[in-house]
Amino acid sequence: MKRIYFFLLLIYSSLGANAQVKVKFELQNIPQNKDSIPEYFVAGNFNNWKPNDPAYRFLKVNDADYVLEKQLPANLYEYKITRGSWAKVESESKGNTIGNRSLNLKNDTTVKITIANWADQFKKEPPKHTTSANVHIIDSAFLIPQLNAKRRVWIYLPPSYASSTKKYPVLYMHDGQNLFDQLTSGYGEWGVDELLDSLIAKGQKEYIVIGIDHGGSERLKEYNPYNSEYGIGKGKAYVDFLVNTLKPYVDEHYRTEKDIKNTAIAGSSMGGLISMYAIATYPKVFGKAGVFSPAFWLGKTIETDVKNAMRNLNGSKVYLVAGDLESKTMVSDMKNMYQILNPTGKNKNIVMVEKVDGKHSEWFWHREFVDFYKFISN
Repeated sequence: MKRIYFFLLLIYSSLGANAQVKVKFELQNIPQNKDSIPEYFVAGNFNNWKPNDPAYRFLKVNDADYVLEKQLPANLYEYKITRGSWAKVESESKGNTIGNRSLNLKNDTTVKITIANWADQFKKEPPKHTTSANVHIIDSAFLIPQLNAKRRVWIYLPPSYASSTKKYPVLYMHDGQNLFDQLTSGYGEWGVDELLDSLIAKGQKEYIVIGIDHGGSERLKEYNPYNSEYGIGKGKAYVDFLVNTLKPYVDEHYRTEKDIKNTAIAGSSMGGLISMYAIATYPKVFGKAGVFSPAFWLGKTIETDVKNAMRNLNGSKVYLVAGDLESKTMVSDMKNMYQILNPTGKNKNIVMVEKVDGKHSEWFWHREFVDFYKFISN
């Protein structure tokens, strides 16, 4: 009888841990816009920030109001309202960009939303590229045979590269669209090039940085080595591309330090997950990793893989960072990984940073990149 009770308790606990919460979004007093038949969407970290996701389209209930009802896991979410594209995202009354809306979803909730205005209602200066002179495109359609796909690949060459003959360490980074250029970024850029220009001018070590564009709707699969609710993971093939196709190409065409100590990898969210996987799977290729706001919740098997790889990670440097204002399990998942990597807390090569104000956003990763860069440069 006790065994039956315990079994039922486990089932109940499991159901409770994955319980869905009802949320009702209500749009009210919507400003006029240019669309003959307007459609409204919510885009957030619950749907990979897709601005025209049909599953997150509001339904018209009367001449003035629109409603969207969903069931989501209890969690901390960020989102914005769009009319189907980021060019038609909500804005301040005078057209200025607004920050992400936040929703700490714990119980059934109704969210009443008032839109101040729309970004496309205002005449603006055409967007401009913000890359520094040290950023170049290796190839706008670099072949990834492991994924049967092509991606744009960026490179940041240190200021002294053109005038020297020395070799440089290399940092590989994911989500290339968001690293260097405001024009190509979906939600703001990291500003890696400007940060490096400034840090190097102050005496920090010079790195070559390689940025690989993500695959849009394929991102949740390409940056996940495991199967998930989003489909069959392609992360193993993606990391194989980095190790066996891209790195050999970079080492052949640029003056690089090829060894483990001079090869690093970094990324945020899904990019954090795949960076942790890369250093655990190829510890003789990547000697350093920057794991920003990692989406470990979409690949819990990463903990087992890291445990199994520990004997090969001696000397590896890992920098973990996340914020308290991110998803529900972000920080706790990061702490679990830190405990695996550094059980005694005495390994100075394994660092964990928790920031009270940290959000799942490029401005946060931009800010925290500085300390990470100093960490891998020493």
